[in-house]
Amino acid sequence: MNKLLFTLMISLAMLAGPAAHAAAETRDPGDHFFSQSFGDLREELATARKQGKKGLFIMFHNTECPWCEKMRTNVLNQVSVQDYFRQYFINLQIDTEGSEMVTDFDGKQMMEKDFALKHNRVRATPVFIYLDTNGQQLVKYTGATRDVQEFMWLGEFIVGEHYKNKRFAIYKRERQQAAGSQS
Repeated sequence: MNKLLFTLMISLAMLAGPAAHAAAETRDPGDHFFSQSFGDLREELATARKQGKKGLFIMFHNTECPWCEKMRTNVLNQVSVQDYFRQYFINLQIDTEGSEMVTDFDGKQMMEKDFALKHNRVRATPVFIYLDTNGQQLVKYTGATRDVQEFMWLGEFIVGEHYKNKRFAIYKRERQQAAGSQS
């Protein structure tokens, strides 16, 4: 009987293996989350409007930021996150210490670090800014999210336009309570 139980457990593990692997499927966020950009934010807004997107998502980061790396390796690499955000946003990244040129919404060129600090007051990383298709800031979120779920709720907060009548902390609490009552 023990041999039969062992064989059954091995068979189930082999069947669950591919499913478990598929559930945790990841892809490089550089290739699958962030859009390629030439640095002209006016052009990015025009593309977002043309494609019927909600707007732009900008992640302000720097190469030495451990929280930025956490977001890349634990959240932005998830296929479900990538697919959802690409459906609704043009996703860009701006290096807070970068010297690449960016053209802002008024046509003014500046280095990434100046756009981050002077234009958006980014002093810590990561910072996520959501902009509508007119370039108006909808939400600014500072710091890494706790997990994939919290990041998805942040996206849903924008897509569902909940930012118009409540803060994200309230929306998140409501989502947590709803998830807890379904358990």
